[in-house]
Amino acid sequence: MKWQQRQASSLDQEIIEDYGLTDIQAKLFSLRGINTAEKLDFWLNADENDLADPFLMHDMEKSINRINQAIDNGEKITIYGDYDADGITATSIMMDTLEIVGADVHFFIPDRFKDGYGPSMNRYQEIVEDGTKLIITVDNGVTGVEEVKYAQEHGVDVILTDHHTFQDQKPAAFSTVHCNYPGQKYPFDDYCGAGVAYTMCRALMQDTMPELLDLAMIGTIGDMVKVTGEGHIIVKRGLDILNQTERPGLRALIKQAGLTMGQITATDVGFNIAPRLNAVGRLADASLAVELLLSDDEEQAEEIAAKIEELNNERKELTAEVYEKCLAQVEKKGWQHRNTLVLYDPDFHEGVLGLVANKVVEKLHKPTLVLTKDENGELKGSGRSSEGFNLFDALEPMKDDFLDKFGGHDFACGLSLKADKLEELRSRFEKSFKPSTDLEVKDFDFELNLREVTPDTLTEINLVGPFGTGNPEPVFSISEPHIKSLFKMGKDKNHVKFTAEKNNGKLTIVGFNKGFLNQNLLPFIKELYVTLALNSWKNISTVQGMLAGIEYGAPKLAVFDQVIDMRQEDYVMGFADKYLIFDKNTISWARNGLGIPEEKLSLARDYHGNSEVVALLDIPRNQVELNTALENRYHQLYLRFLFDRLPITNLPSRDAFGKTLKYIYAHPNLTVEDYQVVSVYLGLDYQAVLFILRVFFELRFVSFIDGKIIGNERPESKKLTASKYFTSVASQIKFKNQLKTMPSDQLISYVKQYLK
Repeated sequence: MKWQQRQASSLDQEIIEDYGLTDIQAKLFSLRGINTAEKLDFWLNADENDLADPFLMHDMEKSINRINQAIDNGEKITIYGDYDADGITATSIMMDTLEIVGADVHFFIPDRFKDGYGPSMNRYQEIVEDGTKLIITVDNGVTGVEEVKYAQEHGVDVILTDHHTFQDQKPAAFSTVHCNYPGQKYPFDDYCGAGVAYTMCRALMQDTMPELLDLAMIGTIGDMVKVTGEGHIIVKRGLDILNQTERPGLRALIKQAGLTMGQITATDVGFNIAPRLNAVGRLADASLAVELLLSDDEEQAEEIAAKIEELNNERKELTAEVYEKCLAQVEKKGWQHRNTLVLYDPDFHEGVLGLVANKVVEKLHKPTLVLTKDENGELKGSGRSSEGFNLFDALEPMKDDFLDKFGGHDFACGLSLKADKLEELRSRFEKSFKPSTDLEVKDFDFELNLREVTPDTLTEINLVGPFGTGNPEPVFSISEPHIKSLFKMGKDKNHVKFTAEKNNGKLTIVGFNKGFLNQNLLPFIKELYVTLALNSWKNISTVQGMLAGIEYGAPKLAVFDQVIDMRQEDYVMGFADKYLIFDKNTISWARNGLGIPEEKLSLARDYHGNSEVVALLDIPRNQVELNTALENRYHQLYLRFLFDRLPITNLPSRDAFGKTLKYIYAHPNLTVEDYQVVSVYLGLDYQAVLFILRVFFELRFVSFIDGKIIGNERPESKKLTASKYFTSVASQIKFKNQLKTMPSDQLISYVKQYLK
């Protein structure tokens, strides 16, 4: 990862004075391109009255006429929603409005597990048979070509409202209201489903309908669409409405989330309110969440909110459980060396697969698919990726070959396939991996003066908000800080808290999932990147920093030492001039997984630098490789030995070899893939079985015929050490263990004797 400072021209002094901007506000506005009086006036003063004419949106007039016709004729209307926070709020917006005007309106939210995402033919058929004459989709519909066609052919009109990307063929709906419809005149193109629904209700009521903005705002933040342009009005005014809402459902949800009315921020919505609504659709029937938002009864709302809180807690537990199983699977299967991951377990809960895939990517920096098996025996799952690897482009070519369903975008996807295609998916996904040579770039705003940070600073910053997609939360740098009072927090001690001091100012900083930080690493910290938040305790409010990133540099050691042993520090720091690698296959891991720039990486055998700070990153295969690398002139050498690409961690026992060979003779004609299941029976991990099979093949104990493994008749008796592969790996494991466990003073002494 690479941090770069945002750049922009300063605001005109006249504008700063006219709007009474502080120095920090002027800087932040300029860095976000809000740099004219017109733009500032919109940002600071625009409200729902400044939204564009809703009838500019494609097919709006046609849709409103059809809705009014249905109301006048007493026709049954069904709102077809979706099970995420956006779909839930969009459904609630339409229901709320149509009930006001006396429509015979009902809603349907698909079941994630039975119906899948988007339009379902079975559900359309049920809705048509149940007497509905008008279907209004919200937050879905663009993929429903056949479903919409069925409804229209059976005398039921479909008004399609959506914001997702159109595919090759558009559904032939009665009308289509879409914020990004090609050629339309509406000026804002990044509404979520709830935003489109709100726009339709503005048109229907011929009113700005501010009472709906709290719901539209939750959908906007939950779906991570832009909070600039009209999105800024939706979120800013929506927060105003939410903080004084009289909706019993929202008040009950806010209470369960532990939030305080009047103080709710966009961050609170994104991390506390939207996830609770999403949890319902992940684990149960999302209709429950719509009932909560539409409830007029405080007691009923409290009961539903309590149920949702239970589901949200269950969602957290399931996510943690499946995540740990995924990491264990990677460890057991020896997939640390793979560039991609396809993780499958029939017992994984379908509702949390996307969340888990995201956590695995954050931890292991590998494009990841997480799959489970549905009640029909089909594999279903979600995928996530990160900067540098386009998930959609990698998987889309497989759609026609063996993926039954597939959809998504650059960094996220959903898919389904037959169970017997799992290994083909693993193989094709791995082959599709093309690592990027570009590091992920993150932006920060400017250096923070710790002496000037007070609670008033946050008030100043908030004027530039609300923050979200398109208007990022400010990130500040603290260069060369003095760090004191570091301690670990949390059940697993995976979070840290410390104080950063500089120029007689100080700031308490919290770092989540930064448990790797310890006293040994503090001298290497060159730059901290933080966001700011208000911490209230016993009616006292203070500002604290939330750690967003760290940049490392060569430490100013009190006593210079040419060789530094850092084998115990798993976290890689970017302070070295060069990182030497012994195995070329490790380069992509170092670049993409650890964020080391390409220009800082070199194969050890190709390095001919002079007087640089160098780190030995991975483990050499043998002593000769190590000694050769040491015969260079270094200013300073850091011993990391973080990684190896050995096929196994430890040699299997002789009993394991014997048991496996006996199984091969008793069960001929199994494939290599079959031994994934067999490995469990043998009490071995799959990588150990693959190692054993390769040794047996070299010793001619077994043969591979047409992809089948068969024990040879009357093989020549040989010792395992007759296998060059066995002895090579055994030697490398022994050397690796020596390097990893050798006492520090002994290792440093050994290295120094070779250094020039």
